[in-house]
Formats: sequence, structure tokens, C-alpha cells
Amino acid sequence: MIKIKRVYEKPDRADGLRVLVDRMWPRGLKKEEAKVDLWLKEVAPSAELRKWFGHEPEKCGEFRARYFRELKGKNKMVSELAEKVIDGPVTLLYAAKYEECNNATVLKEYLEKNA
Repeated sequence: MIKIKRVYEKPDRADGLRVLVDRMWPRGLKKEEAKVDLWLKEVAPSAELRKWFGHEPEKCGEFRARYFRELKGKNKMVSELAEKVIDGPVTLLYAAKYEECNNATVLKEYLEKNA
């Protein structure tokens, strides 16, 4: 089972393995508060894609398509993450305020379609 959660939300035992999927560490959050088990910054969107998107809702569809293309080039990392899901729940953590469309929601969709 794959869940998504904003990294600023309180950790919960039901989260299972907590995986931060942002390229940069979330602002104002201490590592001990975040309770991140694994930080996979390499699976995050490229800096260029992240800057282009800017969490603008009207760009969500194109962001999804571009990030899917980037993820196809990261098969090893994506496969390793998919294997962790087999062992129990995995919660993908993200920092963005835009909850409907962000790298964690797109990565979750990608994993569910391609794992």
C-alpha cells in the first residue's frame, strides 16, 4: 500500500516506511521531527522540471507527463521503491502546499501503474 502525506503532518505508526521524495529538505523542519526513514532525492523531479512547474495548477497535466518521462529513466530507483511497498505500507512524503498535484501524487500514480 502506498500513501502520500505532507511531511509537516504528524508522523503516525500507520505510515509504515516514511520516504521523503523531494529533492530539497523541507524548510523549517528538523530531521528528528520529520521521522523520515529514507530520503530519495534522486527520484524527485529534476530541478528544471520543479522550477518550471512552480506548483501552478494549470500546469499539472503537463507536469505529470514530463515527470513520468523522467521516471522512466530512473527504473532502478523506482523498482527499489516498488519492492519496499511489498514489505508493508510506504508513505511518500512531500513538502509542497499544493496537495492535489505534486511529485508524491504523480510518483504514487506511476508506481501503481508500473510496479
